[in-house]
Amino acid sequence: MALPVTVLARAATERPPALAARPGGGRRRGAGGPKWWVAYLFLAPGLVFFGVFYAWPAVTAAQLAFYDYDIVNPPRFVGTGNFERLAQSPEFWQAFGNSLLFLAMFLPLVVVLPLLLAVAVNRRLRGISAFRLVYYLPVVTSMVAIAIAWTFIFHPRGALNWLLLRLGVIDTPIQFLLDESWALPAVVLVEAWQYAGYFMMIYLAGLQSIPAGLYEAAALDGAGAWARFRRITVPLIRPYAAVCVVLGGILATQSFASIYVLTRGGPQGSTTTLGFYIWSRAFEHFDFGYASAVGLVLWLFLVGFALVQYRLTRGEPVG
Repeated sequence: MALPVTVLARAATERPPALAARPGGGRRRGAGGPKWWVAYLFLAPGLVFFGVFYAWPAVTAAQLAFYDYDIVNPPRFVGTGNFERLAQSPEFWQAFGNSLLFLAMFLPLVVVLPLLLAVAVNRRLRGISAFRLVYYLPVVTSMVAIAIAWTFIFHPRGALNWLLLRLGVIDTPIQFLLDESWALPAVVLVEAWQYAGYFMMIYLAGLQSIPAGLYEAAALDGAGAWARFRRITVPLIRPYAAVCVVLGGILATQSFASIYVLTRGGPQGSTTTLGFYIWSRAFEHFDFGYASAVGLVLWLFLVGFALVQYRLTRGEPVG
């Protein structure tokens, strides 16, 4: 017979009784006790990997932001000179504005649309696992391969123009990747198409953590599907939405591969975001000090963005 819930809860909260003393001399010191160094032994490989490939490069890049360095000549300390340069650079402000515009278009596609997909696949239907797999496949596909495939779709004689012409939406084909008005939305669409399945899985984990009894009780009270979604799903899924917003902001500002393959930052710099701008200054112009300064500004922007989102999610005032 199953134990009552109160008994199980009491047993989970009570502390286990102390171990009885060993006969003939008390406890054996060290033999049965926990070894504090075992945990650090397991953590050591991950800590070394993080220190060598993440922490050390990040600290070096932050230091390099205050130097003028082009690989050929030794680093020369310039103080805040690189930050003064970027503050007066039209290219930097264009890239910064493109990043904000990219963020504004990207977030709705990876916060709202994946939630609807998660709700659609969060059902006990035959073959639903296959749909989840199909939605997730772009996530594990190389962005280079995805971008190359989308160049054929965006071609004036590609599938997208053919569909729009058939529907009567346009009269002449659109040069999606060569038009300043369409190039950035095209890149955003490709990025969102790849990561929609990733954010869908985050939402799906949140939806499956909601007790089914809440929906059943709401249905018995006469609540419809929309009312259950608005009153139960949306409030309980907010923490997962906050995670999606922060991750989406990071992905939007650091996008590179899709821009490199589709537009190379053009036309006229209309698709140059901060992530692509940093790469261009570092590996095309070999201005590593200036690129590090832009990277430090990008890092501060992401920290501020995450902090604002965290405070808003907790319902606390920002500042």
